[in-house]
Amino acid sequence: VEPRTSCPVTEPSEERKFRVLVGVTGSVAALKLPLLVSRLLDVPGTCVIRAWDRSKPLLFCPAMNTAMWEHPITAQQVDQLKAFGYIEIPCVAKKLVCGDQGLGAMAEVETIVDKVREILSQHDGVQHG
Repeated sequence: VEPRTSCPVTEPSEERKFRVLVGVTGSVAALKLPLLVSRLLDVPGTCVIRAWDRSKPLLFCPAMNTAMWEHPITAQQVDQLKAFGYIEIPCVAKKLVCGDQGLGAMAEVETIVDKVREILSQHDGVQHG
């Protein structure tokens, strides 16, 4: 889905028809976490989250450098997103592009896909079971 330049409140969001939303944002996650938590969601790509059908799963994959990940405010922001009912796919430890060694790397694609499948299976079971 291409991010929009604004969040028009009068247009229905096509993304709301999706069964699941996975936020994979890369290193900009450190910049978007406070925006998601504070609900200042007029940054391109984040308005989809505000309009998301909260009865459907929303997963997020934080990724940032180790210093950002270890900052106490990051834990608060991740906890707030989880309090909204969003599902975290945790970052992993490895050597990062910036040269850091430690937590902050995005989960592997296979891990993300497996979690999406698991959540969809659970969600479909709840809807149809």
